[in-house]
Amino acid sequence: MRNRPLLVSLLTDALATGGLGLAAASADASAAVIDVSTASQLKSALGAAHPGDTIRLADGTYTGNFKTTSAGTSSARITLTGSSKAVLKASGGYGLHLNGASYWTVQGLTVTGGQKGIMMDAASGVVIDSVTVHGLSMEGVHFRKSSKNGVIRNSRVYDTGRDGSGMGEGVYVGTAGDLADRSDQVQILDNTIGPGVGGENVDVKEGTTGTRIAGNHFDGSGLTNANYDDSWVDVKGNKVVVEGNTGVHTLNNGYETHTQQSGWGCGTVFRSNKSDLSDSPGSLRLAVNVTNFHASGCPTTVYGSNTVTGGKGLTNIPVTP
Repeated sequence: MRNRPLLVSLLTDALATGGLGLAAASADASAAVIDVSTASQLKSALGAAHPGDTIRLADGTYTGNFKTTSAGTSSARITLTGSSKAVLKASGGYGLHLNGASYWTVQGLTVTGGQKGIMMDAASGVVIDSVTVHGLSMEGVHFRKSSKNGVIRNSRVYDTGRDGSGMGEGVYVGTAGDLADRSDQVQILDNTIGPGVGGENVDVKEGTTGTRIAGNHFDGSGLTNANYDDSWVDVKGNKVVVEGNTGVHTLNNGYETHTQQSGWGCGTVFRSNKSDLSDSPGSLRLAVNVTNFHASGCPTTVYGSNTVTGGKGLTNIPVTP
């Protein structure tokens, strides 16, 4: 159901303030609240969404693959919201695909089943807030094809990568081997990722810059080592900040930096992370394993505020006080 409860007051304001108010009212009046309770209604609402709209999901299971190419704006975001009992359930493909759909907020709901959970392609400014993503054969949440300035926060991602290929990352930023994918300035904040994540909890790819990973709890008990996944976080992008996270259960190290392509994997900063490597069976067992350190050409900074329990030590590079 499409409701426009603000229309009358907006038009009244427009008449009182003249043409400028009329223009503002016209823009605001186009926004609507769309209440949906079936999969077909949801698909229609996603396809017809306009800047400022809010799509509200009733509790229940919505079966299918859901996608949109409709974009909001920085001043008139589109919101898809529901409780954790509003479940998007796919049997293959993507659960929710924002394809060119910038400036969306996805809030509260659950995505499960299928190959991948929530996919952003060329969708900037997307905020994923307080969602649950689980039960997938591959990755949970993916910012791809230059999906800049995205945020995932206060969310839970678990039970991914069920096909055992080691490509079931919890949160994935960028594209392997594709430097044209500039999914820059993505923020991964205050999430619980794992258990049962069959890949790194977070994988930041070469070509991307400025990812911030902060306040998360990582559980690597689902790591497989099938595709070199033996740490909570792999950093292959530039100027990444990793701070205030906690991690338990890993196959080898807590965090790793890598140069997959020349000039990438540099400038990472680690601070105030707490790593528990007590049950790590790996050979290195470092909280932060820097594979590509060069003090001037490819720096990494590991601050003394990081702590580690168990394992063989904090890091393999000089620690900054």
